[in-house]
Amino acid sequence: MNALVPLPVLLPLCVTGLKLAIGPRLQRFQRFITLAVLGAVLVLSVLLMVAADRHGPLSVHLGDFPPPVGITLVADRLAGLMLTVSSAVTLLVNLYSLGQGMADRDDQTPVGVFHPAYLILVAGVSCTFLSGDLVNLYVGFEIMLVASFVLLTIGGTATRIRAGSTYVIISLFSSVLFLVAIAMTYSVAGTVNFAQLAGRLQEVPVGVRTLLEAMLLTVFAIKAAVFPLAAWLPDSYPTAPAPVTAVFAGLLTKVGVYSMLRTQTLLFPGHRLGDLLMLAALASMVIGILGAVAQTDLKRVLSFTLISHIGYMVFGIALAGRGSIAGAIVYVAHHITVQTTLFLVAGLIERRDGTTELTRLGGLARTAPLLAVLFFVPAMNLAGIPPFSGFIGKLGLMRAGVDNGGGWAWALVAGSAATSLLTLYVMAKVWNLAFWRDAPPGSEGEGRVLESAEDEPGDDGDGGDGGDDKDSAATGSGSGLPEPAGAVVSAGFLGQSITTTKRLPWPMVVATGAAVALGLLYTVLGGPLTTFTEAAAIELLARTPYIEAVLGR
Repeated sequence: MNALVPLPVLLPLCVTGLKLAIGPRLQRFQRFITLAVLGAVLVLSVLLMVAADRHGPLSVHLGDFPPPVGITLVADRLAGLMLTVSSAVTLLVNLYSLGQGMADRDDQTPVGVFHPAYLILVAGVSCTFLSGDLVNLYVGFEIMLVASFVLLTIGGTATRIRAGSTYVIISLFSSVLFLVAIAMTYSVAGTVNFAQLAGRLQEVPVGVRTLLEAMLLTVFAIKAAVFPLAAWLPDSYPTAPAPVTAVFAGLLTKVGVYSMLRTQTLLFPGHRLGDLLMLAALASMVIGILGAVAQTDLKRVLSFTLISHIGYMVFGIALAGRGSIAGAIVYVAHHITVQTTLFLVAGLIERRDGTTELTRLGGLARTAPLLAVLFFVPAMNLAGIPPFSGFIGKLGLMRAGVDNGGGWAWALVAGSAATSLLTLYVMAKVWNLAFWRDAPPGSEGEGRVLESAEDEPGDDGDGGDGGDDKDSAATGSGSGLPEPAGAVVSAGFLGQSITTTKRLPWPMVVATGAAVALGLLYTVLGGPLTTFTEAAAIELLARTPYIEAVLGR
Protein backbone atom coordinates (compact mmCIF):
# COMPACT_ATOMS: atom_id res chain seq x y z
CA MET A 1 0.00 0.00 0.00
CA ASN A 2 2.97 2.34 0.62
CA ALA A 3 3.70 2.23 -3.12
CA LEU A 4 0.45 4.11 -3.78
CA VAL A 5 1.52 7.18 -1.79
CA PRO A 6 3.37 9.01 -4.64
CA LEU A 7 0.69 8.34 -7.26
CA PRO A 8 -1.61 11.32 -6.48
CA VAL A 9 1.36 13.53 -7.37
CA LEU A 10 2.81 11.55 -10.27
CA LEU A 11 -0.38 10.73 -12.21
CA PRO A 12 -1.47 14.35 -12.89
CA LEU A 13 2.09 15.33 -13.86
CA CYS A 14 2.44 12.41 -16.30
CA VAL A 15 -0.91 13.12 -17.92
CA THR A 16 0.00 16.81 -18.19
CA GLY A 17 3.07 15.85 -20.23
CA LEU A 18 0.89 13.70 -22.48
CA LYS A 19 -1.65 16.49 -22.99
CA LEU A 20 1.05 19.03 -23.83
CA ALA A 21 2.50 16.61 -26.38
CA ILE A 22 -0.91 16.14 -28.00
CA GLY A 23 -1.64 19.87 -28.07
CA PRO A 24 -5.16 21.04 -29.01
CA ARG A 25 -5.87 17.89 -31.03
CA LEU A 26 -8.12 14.98 -29.98
CA GLN A 27 -10.24 17.17 -27.75
CA ARG A 28 -12.74 14.50 -26.69
CA PHE A 29 -9.92 12.14 -25.79
CA GLN A 30 -8.21 14.86 -23.78
CA ARG A 31 -11.38 15.62 -21.85
CA PHE A 32 -11.75 11.92 -21.12
CA ILE A 33 -8.20 11.42 -19.84
CA THR A 34 -8.46 14.53 -17.65
CA LEU A 35 -11.61 13.22 -15.99
CA ALA A 36 -10.09 9.73 -15.81
CA VAL A 37 -6.92 10.82 -14.04
CA LEU A 38 -8.84 12.99 -11.58
CA GLY A 39 -11.15 10.06 -10.89
CA ALA A 40 -8.12 7.81 -10.38
CA VAL A 41 -6.60 10.31 -7.94
CA LEU A 42 -9.89 10.34 -6.00
CA VAL A 43 -9.90 6.53 -5.77
CA LEU A 44 -6.25 6.51 -4.67
CA SER A 45 -6.98 9.16 -2.05
CA VAL A 46 -9.83 7.12 -0.58
CA LEU A 47 -7.62 4.03 -0.46
CA LEU A 48 -4.85 5.94 1.30
CA MET A 49 -7.28 7.45 3.80
CA VAL A 50 -8.78 4.05 4.66
CA ALA A 51 -5.34 2.41 4.90
CA ALA A 52 -4.01 5.19 7.15
CA ASP A 53 -7.05 4.83 9.40
CA ARG A 54 -6.67 1.07 9.70
CA HIS A 55 -2.89 0.64 9.77
CA GLY A 56 -1.45 4.00 10.75
CA PRO A 57 0.60 6.47 8.66
CA LEU A 58 2.04 5.25 5.37
CA SER A 59 5.42 6.53 4.22
CA VAL A 60 7.69 6.07 1.24
CA HIS A 61 11.25 7.25 0.63
CA LEU A 62 11.62 7.92 -3.10
CA GLY A 63 14.67 6.23 -4.57
CA ASP A 64 15.01 4.33 -1.27
CA PHE A 65 17.13 7.15 0.10
CA PRO A 66 16.52 7.52 3.85
CA PRO A 67 16.03 10.90 5.49
CA PRO A 68 17.41 13.49 5.52
CA VAL A 69 18.77 12.83 2.01
CA GLY A 70 15.75 11.39 0.24
CA ILE A 71 12.30 12.71 -0.58
CA THR A 72 9.79 11.43 1.95
CA LEU A 73 6.06 11.31 1.33
CA VAL A 74 3.70 10.47 4.19
CA ALA A 75 -0.04 9.74 4.21
CA ASP A 76 -1.64 9.79 7.65
CA ARG A 77 -5.29 10.34 8.55
CA LEU A 78 -5.09 14.11 8.08
CA ALA A 79 -3.33 13.90 4.71
CA GLY A 80 -5.69 11.14 3.53
CA LEU A 81 -8.80 13.16 4.39
CA MET A 82 -7.45 16.32 2.77
CA LEU A 83 -6.50 14.38 -0.36
CA THR A 84 -9.93 12.78 -0.58
CA VAL A 85 -11.87 16.02 -0.16
CA SER A 86 -9.61 17.98 -2.53
CA SER A 87 -9.72 15.22 -5.17
CA ALA A 88 -13.51 15.11 -5.10
CA VAL A 89 -13.74 18.89 -5.41
CA THR A 90 -11.20 19.14 -8.25
CA LEU A 91 -13.04 16.42 -10.18
CA LEU A 92 -16.33 18.30 -9.91
CA VAL A 93 -14.78 21.63 -10.83
CA ASN A 94 -13.19 20.04 -13.88
CA LEU A 95 -16.59 18.76 -15.02
CA TYR A 96 -17.96 22.27 -14.50
CA SER A 97 -15.12 23.73 -16.60
CA LEU A 98 -15.86 21.32 -19.44
CA GLY A 99 -19.43 22.61 -19.52
CA GLN A 100 -18.27 26.22 -19.50
CA GLY A 101 -15.76 25.66 -22.29
CA MET A 102 -18.34 23.95 -24.48
CA ALA A 103 -20.91 26.65 -23.75
CA ASP A 104 -18.41 29.34 -24.76
CA ARG A 105 -17.70 27.37 -27.94
CA ASP A 106 -14.08 27.64 -26.90
CA ASP A 107 -12.82 24.10 -27.16
CA GLN A 108 -9.12 24.76 -27.54
CA THR A 109 -8.51 27.00 -24.53
CA PRO A 110 -9.80 24.62 -21.82
CA VAL A 111 -8.10 21.63 -23.44
CA GLY A 112 -4.87 23.30 -24.53
CA VAL A 113 -4.24 25.68 -21.61
CA PHE A 114 -6.66 25.27 -18.74
CA HIS A 115 -6.49 21.50 -18.28
CA PRO A 116 -2.67 21.10 -18.24
CA ALA A 117 -2.35 23.98 -15.76
CA TYR A 118 -5.22 22.54 -13.74
CA LEU A 119 -3.58 19.12 -13.51
CA ILE A 120 -0.31 20.72 -12.42
CA LEU A 121 -2.24 22.55 -9.72
CA VAL A 122 -3.76 19.24 -8.56
CA ALA A 123 -0.27 17.68 -8.42
CA GLY A 124 0.99 20.63 -6.35
CA VAL A 125 -1.88 20.33 -3.89
CA SER A 126 -1.27 16.57 -3.52
CA CYS A 127 2.46 17.15 -3.08
CA THR A 128 1.78 19.62 -0.29
CA PHE A 129 -0.55 17.27 1.59
CA LEU A 130 1.89 14.34 1.31
CA SER A 131 5.19 16.16 1.90
CA GLY A 132 7.29 14.77 4.70
CA ASP A 133 9.78 17.63 4.84
CA LEU A 134 9.96 21.40 4.51
CA VAL A 135 11.74 21.41 1.14
CA ASN A 136 9.08 19.36 -0.61
CA LEU A 137 6.39 21.39 1.09
CA TYR A 138 8.05 24.40 -0.54
CA VAL A 139 8.18 22.57 -3.88
CA GLY A 140 4.46 21.84 -3.63
CA PHE A 141 3.77 25.54 -2.99
CA GLU A 142 5.84 26.55 -6.01
CA ILE A 143 4.11 24.04 -8.29
CA MET A 144 0.81 25.55 -7.23
CA LEU A 145 2.14 29.09 -7.74
CA VAL A 146 3.20 28.41 -11.34
CA ALA A 147 -0.11 26.79 -12.21
CA SER A 148 -2.08 29.45 -10.32
CA PHE A 149 -0.58 32.32 -12.29
CA VAL A 150 -1.51 30.64 -15.59
CA LEU A 151 -5.06 30.01 -14.40
CA LEU A 152 -5.55 33.49 -12.93
CA THR A 153 -4.33 35.24 -16.07
CA ILE A 154 -5.83 32.91 -18.66
CA GLY A 155 -6.94 35.02 -21.61
CA GLY A 156 -4.38 37.75 -20.90
CA THR A 157 -6.93 40.48 -20.20
CA ALA A 158 -5.76 43.58 -18.36
CA THR A 159 -7.91 42.94 -15.30
CA ARG A 160 -6.71 39.37 -14.93
CA ILE A 161 -3.07 40.29 -15.49
CA ARG A 162 -3.34 42.99 -12.82
CA ALA A 163 -4.95 40.63 -10.31
CA GLY A 164 -2.56 37.82 -11.15
CA SER A 165 0.46 40.09 -10.75
CA THR A 166 -0.66 41.06 -7.24
CA TYR A 167 -1.12 37.41 -6.36
CA VAL A 168 2.30 36.44 -7.71
CA ILE A 169 4.12 39.30 -5.95
CA ILE A 170 2.61 38.34 -2.60
CA SER A 171 3.31 34.66 -3.25
CA LEU A 172 6.93 35.32 -4.22
CA PHE A 173 7.45 37.29 -1.03
CA SER A 174 6.12 34.38 1.02
CA SER A 175 8.29 31.96 -1.00
CA VAL A 176 11.45 33.94 -0.24
CA LEU A 177 10.54 34.05 3.44
CA PHE A 178 9.87 30.30 3.33
CA LEU A 179 13.31 29.65 1.81
CA VAL A 180 14.97 31.72 4.52
CA ALA A 181 13.06 29.78 7.19
CA ILE A 182 14.10 26.47 5.60
CA ALA A 183 17.76 27.54 5.51
CA MET A 184 17.67 28.64 9.13
CA THR A 185 15.97 25.40 10.17
CA TYR A 186 18.62 23.31 8.42
CA SER A 187 21.43 25.36 9.93
CA VAL A 188 20.23 24.74 13.51
CA ALA A 189 18.87 21.19 13.15
CA GLY A 190 20.83 19.62 10.29
CA THR A 191 17.67 18.34 8.61
CA VAL A 192 14.38 19.50 7.15
CA ASN A 193 12.57 16.17 7.52
CA PHE A 194 9.47 16.58 9.69
CA ALA A 195 10.01 13.38 11.68
CA GLN A 196 13.61 14.27 12.51
CA LEU A 197 12.78 17.90 13.23
CA ALA A 198 10.14 16.79 15.72
CA GLY A 199 12.95 15.65 18.00
CA ARG A 200 15.80 17.97 17.12
CA LEU A 201 13.92 21.26 17.38
CA GLN A 202 13.26 20.56 21.05
CA GLU A 203 17.02 20.86 21.63
CA VAL A 204 17.22 24.26 19.89
CA PRO A 205 17.26 27.39 22.10
CA VAL A 206 13.78 28.68 22.80
CA GLY A 207 14.36 32.06 21.12
CA VAL A 208 15.55 30.46 17.88
CA ARG A 209 12.69 27.97 17.91
CA THR A 210 10.17 30.76 18.42
CA LEU A 211 11.70 32.75 15.54
CA LEU A 212 11.42 29.73 13.22
CA GLU A 213 7.83 29.18 14.31
CA ALA A 214 6.97 32.83 13.67
CA MET A 215 8.54 32.77 10.20
CA LEU A 216 6.74 29.60 9.15
CA LEU A 217 3.45 30.86 10.54
CA THR A 218 3.83 34.07 8.56
CA VAL A 219 4.42 32.13 5.35
CA PHE A 220 1.43 29.88 5.92
CA ALA A 221 -0.77 32.76 7.06
CA ILE A 222 -0.13 34.52 3.74
CA LYS A 223 -1.09 31.35 1.86
CA ALA A 224 -4.19 30.89 4.03
CA ALA A 225 -5.24 34.57 3.82
CA VAL A 226 -5.25 35.11 7.57
CA PHE A 227 -5.86 38.72 8.59
CA PRO A 228 -3.90 41.04 8.35
CA LEU A 229 -2.17 39.16 5.51
CA ALA A 230 -5.31 38.68 3.41
CA ALA A 231 -5.65 41.99 1.54
CA TRP A 232 -4.58 40.37 -1.74
CA LEU A 233 -7.45 37.85 -1.89
CA PRO A 234 -10.66 39.88 -2.57
CA ASP A 235 -9.11 41.55 -5.62
CA SER A 236 -7.39 38.46 -7.03
CA TYR A 237 -9.98 35.69 -6.98
CA PRO A 238 -13.16 37.30 -8.43
CA THR A 239 -11.53 38.24 -11.76
CA ALA A 240 -10.73 34.66 -12.80
CA PRO A 241 -13.13 32.31 -14.63
CA ALA A 242 -15.69 30.68 -12.33
CA PRO A 243 -13.99 27.24 -12.20
CA VAL A 244 -10.64 28.85 -11.31
CA THR A 245 -12.15 31.06 -8.63
CA ALA A 246 -14.01 28.09 -7.16
CA VAL A 247 -11.02 25.78 -6.88
CA PHE A 248 -8.78 28.58 -5.58
CA ALA A 249 -11.27 29.58 -2.89
CA GLY A 250 -11.85 25.98 -1.89
CA LEU A 251 -8.33 24.61 -1.94
CA LEU A 252 -5.43 27.04 -2.04
CA THR A 253 -6.11 28.79 1.25
CA LYS A 254 -6.67 25.41 2.94
CA VAL A 255 -3.20 24.32 1.89
CA GLY A 256 -1.89 27.09 4.13
CA VAL A 257 -4.18 25.97 6.96
CA TYR A 258 -3.03 22.36 6.51
CA SER A 259 0.61 23.46 6.72
CA MET A 260 -0.13 25.33 9.94
CA LEU A 261 -1.83 22.24 11.36
CA ARG A 262 1.08 19.99 10.40
CA THR A 263 3.91 22.15 11.66
CA GLN A 264 2.25 23.42 14.84
CA THR A 265 1.39 19.91 16.05
CA LEU A 266 4.50 18.08 14.85
CA LEU A 267 7.31 20.63 15.08
CA PHE A 268 6.13 23.12 17.70
CA PRO A 269 4.02 21.30 20.31
CA GLY A 270 3.03 23.55 23.18
CA HIS A 271 3.78 26.49 20.89
CA ARG A 272 4.57 29.87 22.39
CA LEU A 273 2.58 31.89 19.85
CA GLY A 274 -0.86 30.59 20.76
CA ASP A 275 -2.17 33.95 21.96
CA LEU A 276 -0.99 35.63 18.75
CA LEU A 277 -2.78 32.97 16.70
CA MET A 278 -5.95 33.51 18.70
CA LEU A 279 -5.79 37.23 18.03
CA ALA A 280 -5.29 36.59 14.30
CA ALA A 281 -8.21 34.13 14.32
CA LEU A 282 -10.53 36.59 16.02
CA ALA A 283 -9.51 39.45 13.71
CA SER A 284 -9.97 37.26 10.61
CA MET A 285 -13.46 36.21 11.67
CA VAL A 286 -14.74 39.64 12.62
CA ILE A 287 -13.07 41.87 10.03
CA GLY A 288 -13.65 39.38 7.22
CA ILE A 289 -17.37 39.11 7.86
CA LEU A 290 -17.73 42.89 8.28
CA GLY A 291 -16.09 43.24 4.87
CA ALA A 292 -18.63 40.80 3.45
CA VAL A 293 -21.50 42.83 4.93
CA ALA A 294 -20.28 45.90 3.04
CA GLN A 295 -20.12 44.25 -0.41
CA THR A 296 -22.74 44.28 -3.15
CA ASP A 297 -21.07 41.88 -5.58
CA LEU A 298 -21.63 38.19 -4.87
CA LYS A 299 -18.08 37.13 -5.69
CA ARG A 300 -16.61 39.76 -3.39
CA VAL A 301 -19.09 38.80 -0.67
CA LEU A 302 -17.89 35.20 -0.91
CA SER A 303 -14.24 36.30 -0.96
CA PHE A 304 -14.65 38.15 2.33
CA THR A 305 -16.57 35.27 3.92
CA LEU A 306 -13.64 33.07 2.89
CA ILE A 307 -11.25 35.27 4.89
CA SER A 308 -13.67 35.29 7.81
CA HIS A 309 -14.10 31.54 8.02
CA ILE A 310 -10.37 30.87 7.80
CA GLY A 311 -10.46 32.34 11.31
CA TYR A 312 -12.45 29.33 12.57
CA MET A 313 -9.69 26.98 11.44
CA VAL A 314 -6.95 29.11 13.00
CA PHE A 315 -9.08 29.17 16.17
CA GLY A 316 -8.81 25.38 16.43
CA ILE A 317 -5.08 25.36 15.70
CA ALA A 318 -4.41 28.05 18.29
CA LEU A 319 -6.14 26.17 21.14
CA ALA A 320 -4.03 23.09 20.31
CA GLY A 321 -6.28 20.61 22.13
CA ARG A 322 -7.74 17.36 20.90
CA GLY A 323 -11.26 18.77 20.55
CA SER A 324 -10.12 21.98 18.86
CA ILE A 325 -7.85 20.19 16.38
CA ALA A 326 -10.63 17.74 15.52
CA GLY A 327 -13.06 20.64 15.06
CA ALA A 328 -10.58 22.47 12.83
CA ILE A 329 -10.15 19.38 10.62
CA VAL A 330 -13.93 18.99 10.27
CA TYR A 331 -14.24 22.64 9.40
CA VAL A 332 -11.48 22.50 6.79
CA ALA A 333 -13.16 19.58 5.00
CA HIS A 334 -16.55 21.31 5.24
CA HIS A 335 -15.29 24.67 4.04
CA ILE A 336 -13.38 23.31 1.04
CA THR A 337 -16.61 21.86 -0.32
CA VAL A 338 -19.08 24.58 0.63
CA GLN A 339 -16.96 27.55 -0.46
CA THR A 340 -16.21 25.88 -3.79
CA THR A 341 -19.93 25.19 -4.29
CA LEU A 342 -20.94 28.79 -3.63
CA PHE A 343 -18.44 30.10 -6.18
CA LEU A 344 -19.74 27.58 -8.73
CA VAL A 345 -23.26 28.89 -8.09
CA ALA A 346 -21.95 32.44 -8.59
CA GLY A 347 -20.62 31.32 -11.97
CA LEU A 348 -24.05 29.95 -12.91
CA ILE A 349 -25.72 33.22 -11.92
CA GLU A 350 -23.21 35.14 -14.02
CA ARG A 351 -23.81 32.80 -16.94
CA ARG A 352 -27.56 33.27 -16.70
CA ASP A 353 -27.93 36.98 -15.87
CA GLY A 354 -24.61 38.42 -16.99
CA THR A 355 -23.58 39.83 -13.63
CA THR A 356 -22.99 38.96 -9.99
CA GLU A 357 -23.79 42.52 -8.86
CA LEU A 358 -26.60 42.01 -6.35
CA THR A 359 -28.26 45.36 -7.12
CA ARG A 360 -28.90 44.13 -10.69
CA LEU A 361 -30.24 40.71 -9.76
CA GLY A 362 -33.66 39.60 -8.56
CA GLY A 363 -36.46 37.11 -8.98
CA LEU A 364 -34.22 34.04 -9.35
CA ALA A 365 -36.26 32.00 -6.86
CA ARG A 366 -39.22 32.27 -9.24
CA THR A 367 -37.46 32.13 -12.60
CA ALA A 368 -34.67 29.66 -11.69
CA PRO A 369 -35.84 27.52 -8.73
CA LEU A 370 -33.12 24.91 -9.21
CA LEU A 371 -30.45 27.61 -9.06
CA ALA A 372 -32.11 28.94 -5.90
CA VAL A 373 -31.87 25.52 -4.24
CA LEU A 374 -28.24 25.14 -5.32
CA PHE A 375 -27.46 28.42 -3.56
CA PHE A 376 -29.67 28.07 -0.50
CA VAL A 377 -28.32 24.74 0.77
CA PRO A 378 -24.58 25.62 0.84
CA ALA A 379 -25.41 29.14 2.05
CA MET A 380 -27.17 27.74 5.12
CA ASN A 381 -24.33 25.24 5.51
CA LEU A 382 -21.79 28.07 5.51
CA ALA A 383 -23.83 29.96 8.10
CA GLY A 384 -23.74 26.91 10.39
CA ILE A 385 -27.47 26.22 10.54
CA PRO A 386 -28.21 22.82 12.19
CA PRO A 387 -27.91 20.05 11.19
CA PHE A 388 -25.44 20.92 8.43
CA SER A 389 -21.73 20.12 8.67
CA GLY A 390 -20.91 23.78 9.26
CA PHE A 391 -22.82 23.54 12.53
CA ILE A 392 -20.93 20.37 13.48
CA GLY A 393 -17.55 22.00 12.95
CA LYS A 394 -18.46 25.24 14.72
CA LEU A 395 -20.00 23.39 17.64
CA GLY A 396 -16.82 21.35 18.10
CA LEU A 397 -14.66 24.46 18.04
CA MET A 398 -16.85 26.41 20.44
CA ARG A 399 -17.03 23.48 22.86
CA ALA A 400 -13.25 23.30 22.80
CA GLY A 401 -13.08 27.02 23.55
CA VAL A 402 -15.44 26.66 26.50
CA ASP A 403 -13.45 23.69 27.83
CA ASN A 404 -10.24 25.72 27.55
CA GLY A 405 -11.74 28.44 29.73
CA GLY A 406 -9.07 31.07 29.01
CA GLY A 407 -9.82 34.71 28.30
CA TRP A 408 -8.80 34.50 24.66
CA ALA A 409 -10.75 31.26 24.26
CA TRP A 410 -13.95 32.89 25.54
CA ALA A 411 -13.34 35.87 23.24
CA LEU A 412 -13.07 33.46 20.30
CA VAL A 413 -16.25 31.67 21.33
CA ALA A 414 -18.08 35.00 21.36
CA GLY A 415 -16.46 36.03 18.08
CA SER A 416 -17.44 32.70 16.50
CA ALA A 417 -21.07 33.14 17.52
CA ALA A 418 -21.17 36.72 16.24
CA THR A 419 -19.50 35.71 12.97
CA SER A 420 -22.03 32.92 12.45
CA LEU A 421 -24.92 35.33 12.94
CA LEU A 422 -23.38 37.88 10.57
CA THR A 423 -22.72 35.13 8.02
CA LEU A 424 -26.40 34.22 8.22
CA TYR A 425 -27.25 37.90 7.74
CA VAL A 426 -24.98 38.13 4.68
CA MET A 427 -26.45 34.98 3.13
CA ALA A 428 -29.98 36.27 3.83
CA LYS A 429 -29.04 39.57 2.19
CA VAL A 430 -27.84 37.75 -0.93
CA TRP A 431 -30.98 35.61 -0.94
CA ASN A 432 -33.29 38.60 -0.62
CA LEU A 433 -31.57 40.67 -3.31
CA ALA A 434 -30.78 38.01 -5.89
CA PHE A 435 -33.52 35.44 -5.37
CA TRP A 436 -36.50 36.63 -3.34
CA ARG A 437 -37.30 40.16 -4.48
CA ASP A 438 -38.69 40.99 -7.90
CA ALA A 439 -36.17 41.51 -10.65
CA PRO A 440 -35.15 45.16 -11.19
CA PRO A 441 -36.54 46.78 -14.38
CA GLY A 442 -34.54 45.90 -17.47
CA SER A 443 -32.55 43.12 -15.79
CA GLU A 444 -34.18 40.18 -17.53
CA GLY A 445 -33.56 39.06 -21.04
CA GLU A 446 -32.07 36.08 -22.78
CA GLY A 447 -29.52 36.47 -25.53
CA ARG A 448 -27.82 39.57 -24.19
CA VAL A 449 -24.21 39.77 -25.37
CA LEU A 450 -21.73 40.62 -22.65
CA GLU A 451 -18.71 42.58 -23.73
CA SER A 452 -15.21 41.28 -23.23
CA ALA A 453 -13.12 42.05 -20.17
CA GLU A 454 -11.15 44.65 -22.12
CA ASP A 455 -14.22 46.76 -22.89
CA GLU A 456 -15.14 49.59 -20.57
CA PRO A 457 -18.72 50.56 -19.82
CA GLY A 458 -19.95 53.24 -22.14
CA ASP A 459 -17.15 52.72 -24.67
CA ASP A 460 -18.75 53.23 -28.05
CA GLY A 461 -15.76 52.33 -30.14
CA ASP A 462 -13.39 54.44 -32.20
CA GLY A 463 -15.68 55.27 -35.06
CA GLY A 464 -19.32 55.76 -35.81
CA ASP A 465 -19.83 52.43 -37.53
CA GLY A 466 -17.95 50.55 -34.82
CA GLY A 467 -20.09 52.23 -32.19
CA ASP A 468 -23.26 51.10 -33.96
CA ASP A 469 -21.96 47.55 -34.11
CA LYS A 470 -21.19 47.58 -30.43
CA ASP A 471 -24.57 49.04 -29.55
CA SER A 472 -26.19 46.28 -31.55
CA ALA A 473 -24.11 43.63 -29.78
CA ALA A 474 -24.75 45.08 -26.37
CA THR A 475 -28.49 44.85 -26.77
CA GLY A 476 -28.18 41.21 -27.83
CA SER A 477 -30.50 39.68 -30.42
CA GLY A 478 -32.64 42.77 -30.61
CA SER A 479 -33.73 42.54 -26.99
CA GLY A 480 -33.24 46.26 -26.48
CA LEU A 481 -31.71 45.66 -23.07
CA PRO A 482 -28.70 47.71 -21.90
CA GLU A 483 -25.50 46.00 -20.90
CA PRO A 484 -25.03 45.69 -17.13
CA ALA A 485 -22.80 48.31 -15.56
CA GLY A 486 -19.20 47.15 -15.41
CA ALA A 487 -17.47 44.86 -17.85
CA VAL A 488 -17.89 41.16 -17.24
CA VAL A 489 -14.38 39.91 -16.60
CA SER A 490 -14.86 36.28 -15.72
CA ALA A 491 -17.81 34.87 -17.63
CA GLY A 492 -15.72 33.35 -20.43
CA PHE A 493 -12.42 31.51 -20.15
CA LEU A 494 -10.65 34.17 -22.18
CA GLY A 495 -12.73 37.11 -20.97
CA GLN A 496 -14.38 37.01 -24.39
CA SER A 497 -17.90 38.14 -25.23
CA ILE A 498 -20.54 35.56 -24.37
CA THR A 499 -24.29 35.41 -24.69
CA THR A 500 -26.42 34.96 -21.60
CA THR A 501 -28.88 32.09 -21.57
CA LYS A 502 -31.59 30.93 -19.19
CA ARG A 503 -30.88 27.32 -20.12
CA LEU A 504 -27.64 26.68 -18.27
CA PRO A 505 -25.15 24.08 -19.63
CA TRP A 506 -25.98 20.74 -18.03
CA PRO A 507 -22.39 19.79 -17.03
CA MET A 508 -22.13 23.01 -15.01
CA VAL A 509 -25.46 22.34 -13.27
CA VAL A 510 -24.66 18.66 -12.62
CA ALA A 511 -21.23 19.49 -11.19
CA THR A 512 -22.69 22.14 -8.91
CA GLY A 513 -25.47 19.81 -7.77
CA ALA A 514 -22.91 17.10 -7.00
CA ALA A 515 -20.90 19.59 -4.95
CA VAL A 516 -24.05 20.46 -2.97
CA ALA A 517 -24.66 16.74 -2.42
CA LEU A 518 -21.08 16.27 -1.22
CA GLY A 519 -21.60 19.01 1.36
CA LEU A 520 -24.78 17.27 2.53
CA LEU A 521 -22.92 13.95 2.71
CA TYR A 522 -20.77 15.38 5.51
CA THR A 523 -23.98 15.92 7.47
CA VAL A 524 -25.25 12.40 6.82
CA LEU A 525 -21.86 10.97 7.82
CA GLY A 526 -21.42 13.42 10.70
CA GLY A 527 -20.83 10.66 13.28
CA PRO A 528 -18.13 8.75 11.36
CA LEU A 529 -16.57 12.04 10.25
CA THR A 530 -16.18 13.37 13.79
CA THR A 531 -14.86 9.99 14.97
CA PHE A 532 -12.29 10.02 12.17
CA THR A 533 -11.19 13.58 12.85
CA GLU A 534 -10.86 12.90 16.58
CA ALA A 535 -8.58 9.96 15.77
CA ALA A 536 -6.62 12.21 13.42
CA ALA A 537 -6.29 14.84 16.16
CA ILE A 538 -5.03 12.25 18.65
CA GLU A 539 -2.52 11.02 16.09
CA LEU A 540 -1.30 14.55 15.35
CA LEU A 541 -0.86 15.45 19.01
CA ALA A 542 0.81 12.13 19.86
CA ARG A 543 3.40 12.62 17.06
CA THR A 544 4.88 9.17 17.75
CA PRO A 545 2.94 7.26 15.02
CA TYR A 546 4.11 9.73 12.37
CA ILE A 547 7.74 9.66 13.55
CA GLU A 548 7.84 5.86 13.74
CA ALA A 549 6.29 5.48 10.28
CA VAL A 550 8.99 7.68 8.74
CA LEU A 551 12.05 6.67 10.75
CA GLY A 552 11.07 3.05 11.31
CA ARG A 553 11.48 2.91 15.04
